[in-house]
This record gives sequence, C-alpha cells and structure tokens, in this order.
Amino acid sequence: MTEVGEVTCCAGARRVLWFSVAFGAVGAGAAGAWTAYRGPDPLALSLGGSLALIAVVALHAVTARVDADARGLRSRTLLRRWSVPWYDIADLQIRLRHSTGARGGESRRVSVLLRDGRRRTLPLPAAVPSELTAFHEQLTALRALHHRYGTDVPESARFRVVSDRTAGSVPVAAAVWCASLLIGAGVAAAFVSDVAVDQRAWETAVPCTAATPVAERAECLTHTSAVIARTDPNRPRINSWLYFTDNRPFTRLEVPVEAADGFHAGDRVQLTFWRHEVRTITGSRYVWHRHVQSAGGQAVIAALAALAAGYPGALVLLSLRNRRLPDDEVLPSALPFAFVVAGTALWLVPLCYLHPTTLFASATTITWAAAGTLGTAALCVRAWRATRVRAPRPAEVPADVRELEGEVFVYARFLEPTDYNPHCFGTHIALGDGPPAVAPGPGRFAARRIPVERLTVRTVRRVRGGDGDTVPGDWHIAELDDGGWLVRLAAAPDDLALVLRELRVS
Repeated sequence: MTEVGEVTCCAGARRVLWFSVAFGAVGAGAAGAWTAYRGPDPLALSLGGSLALIAVVALHAVTARVDADARGLRSRTLLRRWSVPWYDIADLQIRLRHSTGARGGESRRVSVLLRDGRRRTLPLPAAVPSELTAFHEQLTALRALHHRYGTDVPESARFRVVSDRTAGSVPVAAAVWCASLLIGAGVAAAFVSDVAVDQRAWETAVPCTAATPVAERAECLTHTSAVIARTDPNRPRINSWLYFTDNRPFTRLEVPVEAADGFHAGDRVQLTFWRHEVRTITGSRYVWHRHVQSAGGQAVIAALAALAAGYPGALVLLSLRNRRLPDDEVLPSALPFAFVVAGTALWLVPLCYLHPTTLFASATTITWAAAGTLGTAALCVRAWRATRVRAPRPAEVPADVRELEGEVFVYARFLEPTDYNPHCFGTHIALGDGPPAVAPGPGRFAARRIPVERLTVRTVRRVRGGDGDTVPGDWHIAELDDGGWLVRLAAAPDDLALVLRELRVS
C-alpha cells in the first residue's frame, strides 16, 4: 500500500459556497438598509433573515476543514477547533445518518472513537450514496495514517459502520423523549385530584337562592334569559360566536361550531352560570353544555403519556443491555416491547378512567391492578427473551437443524446482485423438491437455481450497520465465497442454518 504522509479534507464546490456567502451577506445588508431607511417591513425582514441564514450556513460549510499528518488529526469549523494525536484514537469508523434532505436519504461521515470511549464526528469527509468512492478513498487514507502512527490499531481492516440501529450509537433522542413523557405523565397525574374535586362540585351544584350569601354565589347555579341576535359559525376554525340582543348579558360568547349551527337568530335561551362562567345554554331546539374535564379523562392522559414513554425507554434499555457488543452490530428490534405497552394499555386505561382517584380503595380495583400487573410482567419477560442477542451458529452445519418434508420456501435474501439474484429480486429460497433456487416469492415462478457447486461458507455473523436497514436486527448473515466474490445471505438464525445445510447437501 502506498504510504500516505498527509491528508487534507475540504468542502467541494468552494466557489459556489463563497458566492452563497457573498450573496447572502449582500442581500441581508440590503434588507437591513431598506429597513433602516423605510422602517420595519415584514417582507424585508423575512427576506433578510433568510439570506443571512444562507450566508451563515455556506460560511460554516466553506470554512470546515480536516487535516491529518504524523502528529495527529485536526478539525476546524466556523466556531470550533479540535485536535487529537493518533495514540489517543482507538478507531476511525463510518457514522451513517438518515436524512430526508440528503440525496438518497442518508449521509456518511467519519466517526472518531477515542481510547476513553468518547466519540466525535468529523465535519469532513462527508458523502451521500452518489459520492461514496471519494469518501472511501479519504477514509482509507486517514486509516492508513492511523495504522502507521497510532497505537490502538483495529484488528479488522474493514470499515465499521455505526448507525442509529447499532450498539455504538447512544440513543440520546429516545432518552429525552422518555424523560419528557414521564415528566408530562407526572404533571398530568398531579392534577387528577383537583379535577375530581371540580367535577364533583359541578355535579352537586344547586341553584342559588335569596338566602345564598354573595360570597358563595359563584359555587351555585344562576340563570339569565337572553335573546340571540345572530350566530357566526367559523367552519375552518374550531370556535364560533353567538351574539346577544342589546348586548345582554354580554356582547358575544365563544362556542363550538356545532352550537353556532344549533341556535338561530331570535331564539330565546337561558344561560346557566357557574363560577362566573357560562356552563349551559338552553333553547327550545338545542342545548349546549360546556365541556367539563373529568378526573377519568385526566387520569387517562397521564396513563397514556406514561405508556408512550415505554417504547423510547425500551430503546434505551436495549442500548444499555447490549453496550458490550461491537459498535457496528445492529441491536435487536424494540418491537416486542411495543406489544408490552399495548397489552398494558388494555387494562390500565379503563382502570384509570373508571377509578381515577380510587385505584386501591376496593378489592375490585386491587384485583384488577394485580391481574393486569401480572399480565404486563409476563409480556415483559417474553419481550426480554425475544430481544436477547443470539450468538451466530458456527459455519459448520449444526446437528439440530430440522429435516425438510417436501418443498419449503424460506424467507431469506442475498444482499448482492448476482447472476442467480439479478437486481436483488429474490426474497425467498426454495428448498426441498428440486435444486435450491432464489425466488421472488413463496413459489417457483421466475426462480433461479443457486450454483451450489461454487459457493463456500466463510463465516456466519450478526447483522452489522453496513448491511443496510432492510435487514432485521435479529437475523444472521452468512458470508459466502462465490468464485472469489463475497456474497452475503441474510435470514433468521434457524432458517439460515437450514439453508446452509441444504446448500451443502445439494
């Protein structure tokens, strides 16, 4: 390999970027001058702010630079500089991120893994799927310098790809979502008792009498007659208006659009007040009641927020559970824990709605909660077992692989296009009656025979970040030698062992 003495990574299309910086700065300055001369103008302010943002983004991109030589690695951006010697770097990996704005839906950058376990993503080199050749050349040059001057040289020469699905990625967003939802659930639960008190007060309120003290009239019901002058239904929006004749008891009242449709001009209505607020409007053809928050509804909101925190919490749990896996190995799917959340919701939500403040006040609710908790615990145990990491079976065919009875179509896929898997069309492998073949579905239609005689099994491993997002995390991958070319075969562990046995038997 040719020795590399120095590597420099700069942004491409620098002229375009500098032009964007100049254009954005001049445009923002012109918008500012116009505003200073003519006064605040919303159009000028928005245009100037947009151009200023374009200038800052382009300036950040054009000033980004990464240099590497015998002394170490240096990174520079508009607001930050960072350097590290080679002996503090454990590995250089690929950080794969999915983005709707990037061409192809994903972008790749270089992730620096330090000896103390910390990570830092370099601003350059960066690439989208159409620019992978230049990206890999620059990454290869950086790894060559690390191999030459570093002390912790990786055992494998392959590129490790770390994505949001792999063990090397810290689920910060999931942790934030989980904490936020739990805090929201706690806040909602704290108001359940107050809502229950208000609900009981409204349900037990009685009309005011002449003997009712003035200070207590807000807690009893008062009635006032009025005539509707006109209605103003606003269908594009949620709320509408009712206007009253002679502005009595007031000019207008905000109501839902259904109430505005239910009443008509000239209708004589009775308004019921409670706590200085209109709670009911009674007419000859329509009656409107203001929605009163119930304690059960408030408890359900708290329960749903707590349940929603379960899935991001499961992502964090799986990351902590599998933190000792290699950085580029894909974590198991958290979908089994979604069934735990759904199963818990089946008993927790009705319990909270029917008994929001008396969850443990009777034998019925205690039995209900205990039975539901046991069911949730059983689902958790099943999900914990379903998300365990299964070690790959050895390349040799295990003795416990089931025997075939007739023709079987196994859900398995070759990840590379070959003459027997053109354009990666195959989704199943036909086994049993006839030679093994790749098929686009569970049938022999358009199936192509697998050239078993030229395939040799190299190894069987777990899914890695570089294998693509279409491969489930609980599958295994067999690396096959196809006449000197590497071919990857992905399937569930038991199905993969069956396919490998049939390939060798044939």
